[in-house]
Amino acid sequence: MLKVENVKKFYGKYCALDGLNLEIDEGALYGFVGPNGAGKTTAIKIMTGIMYPDEGTVMIDDMKAGTDNIRLKRRIGYVPDSFGVYSNLKVYEYMEFFASCYDINGLKARKRIDKLLKYVDLMDRSDFYVDALSRGMKQKLSLARALIHDPKILIMDEPTSGLDPRTRYEFKQIVGELSDGGKTIVISSHILSDISELCTDIGIIDQGSLVMSGRLMDVMKMVTAQNPIIISVASKITPTVKFLKSEKEVKSMAIKGNDIMINFEGNAKQEAELLKKLVAQNLPVRSFSREKGSLESIFMQLTGHGEERTLMSYEAGEESY
Repeated sequence: MLKVENVKKFYGKYCALDGLNLEIDEGALYGFVGPNGAGKTTAIKIMTGIMYPDEGTVMIDDMKAGTDNIRLKRRIGYVPDSFGVYSNLKVYEYMEFFASCYDINGLKARKRIDKLLKYVDLMDRSDFYVDALSRGMKQKLSLARALIHDPKILIMDEPTSGLDPRTRYEFKQIVGELSDGGKTIVISSHILSDISELCTDIGIIDQGSLVMSGRLMDVMKMVTAQNPIIISVASKITPTVKFLKSEKEVKSMAIKGNDIMINFEGNAKQEAELLKKLVAQNLPVRSFSREKGSLESIFMQLTGHGEERTLMSYEAGEESY
């Protein structure tokens, strides 16, 4: 559906994108995340045809960006991170203007505009000046405008940034419905909770290159499998610690109350064996589980802060070994 191959982009001597490669399947809801300055917005602008790469190619439905831009842009809807200046237009006039840009006029335009304004809950604001709308309403209007020509791909740059909790929730509901309806959606965002709640797929960009990409569910499972094990005991904390120190796969541990968190470098079979040994030692194990993975822990690890996740769930004051 959308394929970015070895894309490079320079601003003078600064390399914003350094051989970016990513592929987004049809129907995916793709979360595109990275730290500030990682190249997200530059990549989004290249995907939408607003900007051209210095090297590499962008393919959309087997069409190369830059070869037939009019036909290509009819397949893309774009919601930018800033609304733009249309203070002299009313909401309905704003929608009519953008409909005409796609040769949608007359009764067809009115039906399409009415449908979209109702969909984003702005029909009662159709006679308001755009400048009088709140930030959340402007963002909903921007989404309605991006859908005016019924694009196959919807690309959004920080769509929920600066929205109040209720509007964020409503916006996410709309995005989820569009995805369920078959739209391919790309969301660039720094709000990781939104990405983890919404997206089916994820790509993490750092310093202009993709450092991880895949199905969100698979990525989360992989990270969980590498996370520390938390062992809770009813008593006998000292004998349990002594025993764990003797196990070669246990590389370090931290203790808080009757909970012991260990960095365990064994496989799934060795993990099961460790639990079996604990029980055989008559140590009163109440629970034994991997710390669940989170998008935040993946992000921190892959963008240069991996050491911060080791004791992420423990507060200052625990004993470490």
